[in-house]
Amino acid sequence: MSGNQIDLGQLFGQVAQTLISNKSTLNEADTHNHDHGDNMADTFRMIATAMDQKKGASSADQLEYAADLLRSKKSGSAQLYAKGFANAAKEFVGEDINTGNAMQLIQTLMGGGASASRSADANPLGDMLGALMGSGASSASSDDELDIGDLLNAGMAFMSAKQSGGSNMEALMKALVADTEMSATPHRAQSSQLILNTLLDVVGGMGAK
Repeated sequence: MSGNQIDLGQLFGQVAQTLISNKSTLNEADTHNHDHGDNMADTFRMIATAMDQKKGASSADQLEYAADLLRSKKSGSAQLYAKGFANAAKEFVGEDINTGNAMQLIQTLMGGGASASRSADANPLGDMLGALMGSGASSASSDDELDIGDLLNAGMAFMSAKQSGGSNMEALMKALVADTEMSATPHRAQSSQLILNTLLDVVGGMGAK
């Protein structure tokens, strides 16, 4: 699917701004070190800067450069995103990221390093995003139908989130990250939901232009 090419520096710069705005809340959610918000804001500022430094290079080279920088960071979240960016770099060799294939990038990054080309059982987030957003970039399986187990898990996560309050979109974000490594801790799940929501908003806005 073709589309408008995406400025990755702009895309991840928007994510960084979201995380900066929510630093205090994320720090409070981190009951262990109380610095998750600071770490995530710094991580995505680094990513946005990396994309700008490699502007004009291929999408794969930009993604791999960001992965290299993230590997130098000590935080567990940064290491998860390093895996995601490295896998995305492999998936986009010879291909630019645009509004038509951006969902594949989001699937890989938010799957905690799971490639979007892995099976639906291994990466339920991929099929969830592909089906819900109508991107055509769902994880590789012979059909576009969601596995019933994935639907049940997502439905349970959605209902649980709704029962605890919040909008439909907030509940959906929680459901989408519920079965990924990004949900290993409450503060990591919270930042992942913010990142996912921002990525979808920015890509959706670019696609509407």
